[in-house]
Amino acid sequence: MRILIIEDETGISNFLKQGLEEQGYETSVATDGLQGIALAKKQKPELILLDWMLPKLTGIEVCKKIREKDKKTPILFLTAKDTIQETIEGLKSGANDYIKKPFSFEELLERIKIHFRNEGTAKIITLGNIEINLLKHSVLAGGQEVNFTQREFDLLQYLIENKGRVCTRNEIIENVWGIHFEYDTGVIDVFMNAIRKKLKINKEEEFIKTIRGVGYMADDTH
Repeated sequence: MRILIIEDETGISNFLKQGLEEQGYETSVATDGLQGIALAKKQKPELILLDWMLPKLTGIEVCKKIREKDKKTPILFLTAKDTIQETIEGLKSGANDYIKKPFSFEELLERIKIHFRNEGTAKIITLGNIEINLLKHSVLAGGQEVNFTQREFDLLQYLIENKGRVCTRNEIIENVWGIHFEYDTGVIDVFMNAIRKKLKINKEEEFIKTIRGVGYMADDTH
């Protein structure tokens, strides 16, 4: 698995590079935004660790540039910013996840494993006219392919695999985000709104139901 680290602080990038390579990952490092975009295009990494504050281009700008050509590679922000507004800004730019500095290496590894968890899985799951191919990492809605970020894909997959039962917000955060402690679950709504918009789900075809005060449920029995 190839991981691109875009981080201008040498101490952090060296720490990440050494730790990840000890875990068997191939790594490369970019120290500014422009170099990060160039390496992402040239090397086609399978995951990108992206600092928010970078020379030449910010992490937000880098993420948007990468997403113009690459919709699927998981991008994880490394940032000291942690307000809900900043989190939403990062996610809207195309990032799949973020981890707050300072962070534990063990937590970072778990986040990375989550984004690689579907590797090698040959399976198709459905919800109404929605079809997910886990091997090809593709989503079809009414026969038309829809582009999803890794986190959107993971969330939709989790709901469909638990079709017919209510998935609580805490369950979703724990199983999709891999976070096992108190966390602002409001971020789930941001992703659900994006998923519904992309799938063009309307009131007459509400395959993903909001269970107020509890969570969400995928249901295509009506």
